[in-house]
Amino acid sequence: MLHLVAFGCCNVDGFSLEHPRIGKGRILELPASTEMIRGGFWHFRRRNSASGAAAASAAKRILAFDMTATTSTTLALFAVAILVSLCCTTTDANDKVNFREKEKQVLDQILGPGRYDARIRPSGVNGTDGPAVVAVNMFVRSIATISDIKMEYSVQLTFREQWTDERLKYNDFGGKLKYLTLTDASRVWMPDLFFSNEKEGHFHNIIMPNVYIRIFPYGSVLYSIRISLTLSCPMNLKLYPLDRQVCSLKMASYGWTTDDLVFLWKDGDPVQVVKNLHLPRFTLEKFLTDYCNSKTNTGEYSCLKVDLMFKREFSYYLIQIYIPCCMLVIVSWVSFWLDQGAVPARVSLGVTTLLTMATQTSGINASLPPVSYTKAIDVWTGVCLTFVFGALLEFALVNYASRSDMHRENMKKQRRQQYESEHALEPLVRHPGDPMAIEKLRPCEIHVPPQRDNCCRSWLSKFPTRSKRIDVISRITFPLVFAMFNLVYWSTYLFRDEGEET
Repeated sequence: MLHLVAFGCCNVDGFSLEHPRIGKGRILELPASTEMIRGGFWHFRRRNSASGAAAASAAKRILAFDMTATTSTTLALFAVAILVSLCCTTTDANDKVNFREKEKQVLDQILGPGRYDARIRPSGVNGTDGPAVVAVNMFVRSIATISDIKMEYSVQLTFREQWTDERLKYNDFGGKLKYLTLTDASRVWMPDLFFSNEKEGHFHNIIMPNVYIRIFPYGSVLYSIRISLTLSCPMNLKLYPLDRQVCSLKMASYGWTTDDLVFLWKDGDPVQVVKNLHLPRFTLEKFLTDYCNSKTNTGEYSCLKVDLMFKREFSYYLIQIYIPCCMLVIVSWVSFWLDQGAVPARVSLGVTTLLTMATQTSGINASLPPVSYTKAIDVWTGVCLTFVFGALLEFALVNYASRSDMHRENMKKQRRQQYESEHALEPLVRHPGDPMAIEKLRPCEIHVPPQRDNCCRSWLSKFPTRSKRIDVISRITFPLVFAMFNLVYWSTYLFRDEGEET
């Protein structure tokens, strides 16, 4: 026999045991087969319970059975186990629901209109009358463009500020309430930080506004927001394109002086950069954090800055500028090897290379701002343009020398013919008795100093005309001078101190 006792409503620890027909508060005797239990006639109704252990104790008081009935004992124990499991699950779910309600109550309590005023700045460290201290850190997500002609760069970052507001302390219920989250920044006091070198900027609102505020139990406030900025970056282009540029990001307080508000870099790692940051023409070498407090006639204002050092990728400019310019200069030297009589070919070659070089130079300057100083690229393009122009002038000189040689040769030939025609010799007859006859000739010796052999002169003597000599000399001097220029140029701009770059 299985003896079951239903004590009234049985609200002990949140459980009730009843039968739909028999009712409550009766002592029932059931057969050992316990078909009624098996058939589900008895209903265990769960309510809010404080603990699973108390529920198990209540179930033991409710169920009294004969130990001789083995089957009934097993089923009863199984029913008790189900009761305990359901009790624990229900308790956890109810606790979570109640905890969300507690968060709302805490927010309403600490941010109530009569208790908190967002217009008043928080007190100093440890509740003193000193300035409010705000720790700043950021995560650089991407750097989109760095414009040389506009002298600016675009950056997307996650910006964070953290400070302590004693008015926002609350009970964390034994560590269960880690922090409170807000999305409306107007409900709490915010530092009046602004980016002093900003040109443009916007917040991100897709899909929801990318901003949150966390309030911790001890009064600490964390503000995080994702923003995109276009910042000015004054550049020194004297070494362009072999230069390094330093672009700064400056943050300062707009209205609060250092007596009321101080910005500090967060300890540890205040600036973080996304891994594998890719820039089309630059490489981010390093970044440095510093302070840049400024004094005006209204007071001293706290300021932070981070300097980003970018190194320009030279491979792009080597392929797009330096190698094409070298090729144009070398092509202009081809005219030195053409026949001096091939006037159309030499003229067209010289003019074409000169115009191409001028177009290349104008294209380079179009992508750079007009500055008052000479850049490294200006030196290169200027010298290359000079060599191409010099090759064209060399042809003009050769053509003039060729015509001059022809004219001189014609003049010599004419004078020789004229002299021969004017001084034609008549045959002389000497008679034996003539007193003018020459009886004896006295020899005359003339001493001529021996000529010294000169290798250059002897080599140039192989080319009888001046025009040909000019071409031969140009074939040697132009490449030699250009090679010397390259040696000086690359030695000057490649092997230089790092301090000269900035």
